Parts: sequence; structure tokens; C-alpha cells
Amino acid sequence: MFDDPAETPDGAVTVEPAPPEEQPGTPAAVVELRSRPPVPEPAVAPQADAPAPADVEQAAAAPADVEPNTTAPQPDDVPAAAEAAEGDAVPADAPGPGRRARRRDRRGPDLREQRRQRTREAIVDAAAELFVERGFDAVTVSEIAQRAGVVEKTVFNHFPVKEGLVFESDPPMRAALLDAVRRRPAGESVAAAAGGFVVAAVSQLGSPVAAEGMTEMARVIRGSRTLQVREREILGTLTDSLAEQITLETRATPGELEPWLAANAVLGLYSSLLELARDRVLAGASGPALVSELRARGQRGLALLQFGLAGYAKRR
Repeated sequence: MFDDPAETPDGAVTVEPAPPEEQPGTPAAVVELRSRPPVPEPAVAPQADAPAPADVEQAAAAPADVEPNTTAPQPDDVPAAAEAAEGDAVPADAPGPGRRARRRDRRGPDLREQRRQRTREAIVDAAAELFVERGFDAVTVSEIAQRAGVVEKTVFNHFPVKEGLVFESDPPMRAALLDAVRRRPAGESVAAAAGGFVVAAVSQLGSPVAAEGMTEMARVIRGSRTLQVREREILGTLTDSLAEQITLETRATPGELEPWLAANAVLGLYSSLLELARDRVLAGASGPALVSELRARGQRGLALLQFGLAGYAKRR
């Protein structure tokens, strides 16, 4: 029932539990509150529609001669130590004044974020279905909202532009690519680190797990001039980010071409492999054979980046 008296600071709180024959509503006697009170376990779980028992939390929050009211606000003069003690000692679902509001504050943002994520996923799924059925340019945002079960404004809250339903404005690849460059070991070039990352990433697009979604999106993208333009813009942004990272590391002066050339070469390799992957999946290829082909083509392109193009396509 109660904590070991030896664990309670001497003279801090004296609590006398109600005798078994008393009703649960009888308040416990409490002397001056100086530190965290021990918290007894309630003998009987309170009913949902019944008043909460007057446990130590209620007694500590109210004067000893006043019966606590679970619907009334906490007194203004409750010591801060009591609130800290309640946060540590009282279970999250324990009854008591102010407890329910604090729990909502603690859990509310998580629940809102979960609902927001579910709404976002519903919008993306609805858009993907419609784009596959009719093509990107033939589908309106209003139709996407209707299928997702939301209003049009909600779609725009999540995706300010329609192209964002297909391409993320800041693709995760950007952070991963730059991280691969930053973490490369001593003696490894930027082209080797960034190009190796690109080859490994794109080769996995041929796996059976990725091939189905890859096929659908390849048809959608190649069927829309708007999406093709947007994809080139994203590739341009990735190129600029990589060039900035190379400039930072090499301390290149303004006007030097090497960072820009290296970044364009790596993203050119990425774009070429991506289009090859789309060609193959649209032709029905997938599985280990496609993964191996993409990796082999990528490694050959990477070798050209690392060792230069001086010996490539010499005229005979």
C-alpha cells in the first residue's frame, strides 16, 4: 500500500489511510507539505461515472479541512514541488485536478501529427491512383481531394504545388548524397564517393519490390511534360548542392570550374542510370538480372568519372 517509511524524508508528510470501513470519498489527513508525498495505490479502481477517490494527490493539492473537488481548478498557492512530485510519482491515468489537461497537452501533438500523417498518406495514395489511371495532366487537385476524402484546401496545405505529389521539393537523396561525400575515407575522391552512392542507389530500383512502383511512376512521368521539367529542376538543385559541398571542401575560388564539372558528372551519371532503369522496367525487366545490369553499367560510368575521358571514344 504505502512506500517504506524509511524512504520518505523525515517530517515531510504524514498520511493516515482511511480505515477499511470508511467510504472512498473520505479525505486523508495531511500536515504541512515539505517534499514529495508517498502515493498509495487505490484499493478500488474508480468507475468512469463515479467521483474519483480522495487520494494523496488530491489531499496535497487542497487544504486538509476541505474535501477536494475533481472538477474545480487547483488552488493558486500549491507549491511547485507538489507539481514536480505528481509528475514523477502519480501514474499518467490517475484521477485528480489538472491531470486530464496536462495529459492532453503531452499527448495532443503526437496525436495531431499522426492524424496529419494519415491524411498526407491518403492524399498521396489517391493522387497516385488517379495519375496511373488517367495521367498527371488530366487529373485536377479537386478530384484528388474528393478521392482522399478531404477538401481541396487540405491538399494544398500538404502540397503547395501539384508536382509535389510526385516529386519531393527536397528529396531524401540530397542529404544522403552529401553525407556520402562528407563521410568518405581519406584518399577517396568526390567522384568515387558520390558516384558509388549513386550506383548503389539506382541499381536497387531493379529489385522486384521497387519495380512495380517504378513502372507506374515511369509511365506517369514520361507522359507529362510538366513532370519532366520539374524533375530536371530537382536534378539541377542536387547538382548545385553537390557543387557547393565540393567548393567548401576544396576552398575553390569563385570562377573555378572543377566543383561544377565534378557535380554535373555525378548527377549526369545518376540521370542516365535512372532513365535506363525506367526503360528496362517499362520493358518488363526486374529482379536480380536488372539489378546486375544497372550496377555493371553504373560501375563502368563511374570508372570514366574516376579515371577521366581521355581514352574514351578516340577517333581511329
